Amino acid sequence: MSPLFFAPFVSSIMRVEPEWIDYNGHLNMAYYNVLFDRAVDEAYELIGVGADYAASRRQSIFTAEIHVRYLRELRAGDPVRVTFQLIDYDAKRLHYFEQLFHATDGWVSATSENLSLHVDMTSRKTTAFPHEVATRLAEMKASHALLPVPEAAGRRIEMSGRG
Repeated sequence: MSPLFFAPFVSSIMRVEPEWIDYNGHLNMAYYNVLFDRAVDEAYELIGVGADYAASRRQSIFTAEIHVRYLRELRAGDPVRVTFQLIDYDAKRLHYFEQLFHATDGWVSATSENLSLHVDMTSRKTTAFPHEVATRLAEMKASHALLPVPEAAGRRIEMSGRG
């Protein structure tokens, strides 16, 4: 039986751990990626490319590129959730967009746009998704296509104006 693909996928609630707080008194930038990564692992399980898949098939998903935007500070103990929206995919790649929300107050703390590759773990080269994964990706994409493309997707880093 195929999973239900809600649009967008919403992770379980996670908490900002006290040891992740830096000398500025807020979540260190590296740990935003930890939260995004934990959420993407949940989405990958739904797609069928999680830890069991990597162990049994010797194939996995590797991150190729990320663009993170830090929008609002998080502090120790803050509850968070991450949304995952599949923007596009092809035979070997995924393009997705994540948003990190404060789980009780609802504001967006950060976004992460990602390009990931499907990799054969033996050869360490990209390889096509197997049929059952491609089918699930098509189902997720159809569900997520009903959402607008996030305004921040595809942004480039630039300095606007002269300060």
